[in-house]
Amino acid sequence: MDKFLIRGGAPLRGTIEISGAKNSALPCLAATLLTAETVTLHNVPYVKDLITQRRLLEDLGATVLTPELRTHKVTAKNIETFEAPYELVKTMRASVLALGPLLARFGQAKVSLPGGCAIGTRPIDLHLKAFEQLGATVSLESGDVVARAPSGRLTGAEISFEKVTVTGTENVMMAAALAKGKTTILNAACEPEIEDLAELLNKMGARIKGAGTATIEIEGVENLSGAEHTIIPDRIETGTFIVAAAITKGELEIRNCAPQHLVAVIEKLRAVGVDIEELNPNSLLVKCCDKGLTAQSVTTEPHPLFPTDMQAQYMALMTQAEGVSTITETIFENRFMHASELIRMNAKIEFSGSTARVRGVTDLTGARVQASDLRASASLVLAALCASGETLIDRVYHIDRGYENIVKKLGAVGAKIERITESAAKSAADQ
Repeated sequence: MDKFLIRGGAPLRGTIEISGAKNSALPCLAATLLTAETVTLHNVPYVKDLITQRRLLEDLGATVLTPELRTHKVTAKNIETFEAPYELVKTMRASVLALGPLLARFGQAKVSLPGGCAIGTRPIDLHLKAFEQLGATVSLESGDVVARAPSGRLTGAEISFEKVTVTGTENVMMAAALAKGKTTILNAACEPEIEDLAELLNKMGARIKGAGTATIEIEGVENLSGAEHTIIPDRIETGTFIVAAAITKGELEIRNCAPQHLVAVIEKLRAVGVDIEELNPNSLLVKCCDKGLTAQSVTTEPHPLFPTDMQAQYMALMTQAEGVSTITETIFENRFMHASELIRMNAKIEFSGSTARVRGVTDLTGARVQASDLRASASLVLAALCASGETLIDRVYHIDRGYENIVKKLGAVGAKIERITESAAKSAADQ
């Protein structure tokens, strides 16, 4: 099992290119199941979750070609099965996004209950209830969700989510695209990834209005066609590298990003003392101001407020901010697992339930730590970059799920980071 070895203390300086958004590419790839024609997607990041999603499409019978790096041409004409097996789904909960398209186009779907990061239960009951409202019968059989449209086609309905769910909104939006009649989604997720999926679906011939707001209206159509679409930049990767520049007291130009998708994060980071300049609509210049960082509290909320996927990175940054900050997590339970690992690096963090108190400024020291989920991995990398000594991060397969070439990207701007094997780590420990 590979690990990251990081020698901290080097300020990051240079230019970093942001990859396509993993959380947009995943539903867009799932949407290719809605048509027999070819859908071409550009700016698809080369990360583990997307490799898994491609394998899922191919297992279902789709043809996936990559004529050039980060371009996928998907033709789901000859779908041979309607089942997403446990072997794939257990590693990535986004596999559940196959449910909506398969159910809508073929009238049946079977998907194992999803796995993924250990950051809470994240139940899919909201998805399943919505499918039932669209006319499907849904049952749980030996750990698999089995859904069928008795009449062969779903029927539009008004669906009001009890709580905001991103994948639930995406799943229902895809299913409703081929349903008979009109579907209205109330309390829909408003994330940029929802808008990106809707843009692709509309290019394929869907009739979707209101994506990006709390109310989405879908007029179902008989068939969808092929299309060509470019995935939006990854806003969480952008936020992570903004923090990387600040926490190392460096200076980074971040290109191919979408600052408008990260307004709440940029505002909060500016408030704590990070100097963020918009060079143009797609580029940022980031550095830590001369006065240093000042602690600021934050609460995670659904978009457009501060995202849960930036909470762990923000906690790492707050260890370097003067004063005490309170970080409250409202989206997922069990999402402070990185805090105990940061404490191993000398961070001063107290946490209880959904709230953590971080005291800075703290001189972090290198240690052997373990990643528990994708964003926790990022927080440990950030902490290691500014810590004294060496940090060895175990279980970095989590970060492979969502960050493309992070070792190469950070190394190119001055980070002393390398990927090593288990045997190399043991050899280093014995010396």
